[in-house]
Amino acid sequence: MKRLSLILALTASPALAATGPFLSLQNTDFVVLLAFIGFVSVLIYMKVPGKLTGMLDARAAQIKADLDEARALREEAKTILATYERRQKEVQEQADRIVSSAREEALAAAAEAKADLKASIARRLAAATDQIASAEAAAVRQVREQAVAVAVAAAGDMLAKQMTADAAEASIDAAIVQIDAKLH
Repeated sequence: MKRLSLILALTASPALAATGPFLSLQNTDFVVLLAFIGFVSVLIYMKVPGKLTGMLDARAAQIKADLDEARALREEAKTILATYERRQKEVQEQADRIVSSAREEALAAAAEAKADLKASIARRLAAATDQIASAEAAAVRQVREQAVAVAVAAAGDMLAKQMTADAAEASIDAAIVQIDAKLH
């Protein structure tokens, strides 16, 4: 069928109408046609179209395999990306928890430090109050001692002025009797 359509196409050519007998070796168109048919026949005999088709099929198969591999790699990359995004989200959540925990610990430590400072201030105020009370008591005691010393000195001066020798001897004897009674 192909050959018949080829022969009809060649015989119906307007170039053949003007040149004389077509099936003559003098006709260059006929010689070219024979050479072309011979060339095509040799190509078909050598199975060149099959080899070309095989090469094209092999190339198409290689391209398909490359595309399938690329799709597989793309899916793997998507999976890895999703895994990394999930891990990044988990790490971000963990970091947020750590920051939150650290913030809470810092607030707790600040509150504890504030309480410790208040307790320390209270202890120091109590110690200062005790020192002031002790100093006041010491000052009062010192004033009393001074007052007693002054009173004793004044009483001694007064007794010395009013006391006679006989009264002094009687007072000494009475003091000895009192001490002797306390010692026994």
